[in-house]
Amino acid sequence: MDRPAAAAAGCEGGGGPNPGPAGGRRPPRAAGGATAGSRQPSVETLDSPTGSHVEWCKQLIAATISSQISGSVTSENVSRDYKVFRRPDIREIQEEHNGYPSEAEADQALRDGNKLAQMEEAPLFPGESIKAIVKDVMYICPFMGAVSGTLTVTDFKLYFKNVERDPHFILDVPLGVISRVEKIGAQSHGDNSCGIEIVCKDMRNLRLAYKQEEQSKLGIFENLNKHAFPLSNGQALFAFSYKEKFPINGWKVYDPVSEYKRQGLPNESWKISKINSNYEFCDTYPAIIVVPTSVKDDDLSKVAAFRAKGRVPVLSWIHPESQATITRCSQPLVGPSDKRCKEDEKYLQTIMDANAQSHKLIIFDARQNSVADTNKTKGGGYESESAYPNAELVFLEIHNIHVMRESLRKLKEIVYPSIDEARWLSNVDGTHWLEYIRMLLAGAVRIADKIESGKTSVVVHCSDGWDRTAQLTSLAMLMLDSYYRTIKGFETLVEKEWISFGHRFALRVGHGNDNHADADRSPIFLQFVDCVWQMTRQFPSAFEFNELFLITILDHLYSCLFGTFLCNCEQQRFKEAWGAGTQRARGSLRSR
Repeated sequence: MDRPAAAAAGCEGGGGPNPGPAGGRRPPRAAGGATAGSRQPSVETLDSPTGSHVEWCKQLIAATISSQISGSVTSENVSRDYKVFRRPDIREIQEEHNGYPSEAEADQALRDGNKLAQMEEAPLFPGESIKAIVKDVMYICPFMGAVSGTLTVTDFKLYFKNVERDPHFILDVPLGVISRVEKIGAQSHGDNSCGIEIVCKDMRNLRLAYKQEEQSKLGIFENLNKHAFPLSNGQALFAFSYKEKFPINGWKVYDPVSEYKRQGLPNESWKISKINSNYEFCDTYPAIIVVPTSVKDDDLSKVAAFRAKGRVPVLSWIHPESQATITRCSQPLVGPSDKRCKEDEKYLQTIMDANAQSHKLIIFDARQNSVADTNKTKGGGYESESAYPNAELVFLEIHNIHVMRESLRKLKEIVYPSIDEARWLSNVDGTHWLEYIRMLLAGAVRIADKIESGKTSVVVHCSDGWDRTAQLTSLAMLMLDSYYRTIKGFETLVEKEWISFGHRFALRVGHGNDNHADADRSPIFLQFVDCVWQMTRQFPSAFEFNELFLITILDHLYSCLFGTFLCNCEQQRFKEAWGAGTQRARGSLRSR
């Protein structure tokens, strides 16, 4: 096993992930150096933490989640919400004026005034258009207090700018990151009698105040609601209007056949099947899947009828030496009467037989045992040892999407807008977020260890096979295969295990939808990225990328700038996103 997998096993033994340095060690610097990500670190203390571990955790969370830090941001290292536009010409003019300006100086001041007005304008992407501009808006910053400036609302972003500060204060928020917009009272801020609170999916809460007549004239609240939630208002997401061209076509970078060939497939035991080429076999699976060579399409169809959503066991990864495999699927539909399917039983036996070194198949069920029993009463269930005598069933006891959503809500409460340092550790513990991260890492380690050390093939599933299953298979593959720890390989991993295999990004993130209380929303992909971040902190030299690369991916998970994360499955993505001409984030990252 590669070093990350072996040492990460400490999670299973009680070590667990950490929001900061583990066991009193000095945390490693970010992997990959300055060129591994697309941006330089914005806060110096990320690479050189000082003070207590609690203080380091506080700095880290504030830097990566709130992204609105004032004291630690310098002119050379600026966070993603504070962009520097220095004006030395204006400062020099101000310093030289000791008396009344001459006529030439007055003309210069007028020209500078025009430049100042231009500086307040929001930069636009190709295809982006301005919907409202409001001056004298007050942003109630939780770190710096009230800041006055100009607010611009486009069909892609909210852009607030104060040009009186040096460096200029800029708040640039894609509308896709907004979860809900609410009107609030703002009588305490003088003439600014109208207020808006913007709750974001990335943990920020933004508060703006402005004059009542400006709201009546320009409809700020209405414009924000209309363009932040276009699908709820009968409009398309901004990605369908984004017109920037990149030298690399992101839609064609990932080729599943090439990826399977990299793994040595097809071979005598496994074949590349096109049974789903029209997405009629399984509408949430990719067009190209890998299945055992000896299995006929008719038998595969019978297996599909016995698996939830028709998601049959298919290969994700094969060990280059032992031929042990990771296959993924959904739960079997055994129901309360313990139904059996001889084709499904034979199919799993065939998967085991494809690995000559193993006489057992390990089935990792990500769910809690009690939940799987409940699913059984509703028509779902799990594999019994009587029906699958050569299989061993292991429950990983990972909670469902609703528990994870509540955990993130609690986490937000303790990190934004302020941190109670005196109760920090107990507050973090109360969210259970790191406990759930540890469970995912521990489960992935068990899978990787069975493959590498036990030379045993494994099957991984949860209920439908598109949430916890994707987390576990991709993390295990990241531990086992160094290719996935490169920038190109990690992009391939996300494309393959998440995007093509039908993680429901649209529902889990809630793109363009104003129903912020939707029970389908859950931070499943965010959890995966957090797990990857934990691994990069423990083993920075094992990864080609650093946390800035991961943050960029999360930025575009919410931004709706690209078509990459917009849809729920490959079929929907290629019919709606690619066919309509959206750009793909991978093309943008590769072009930088």
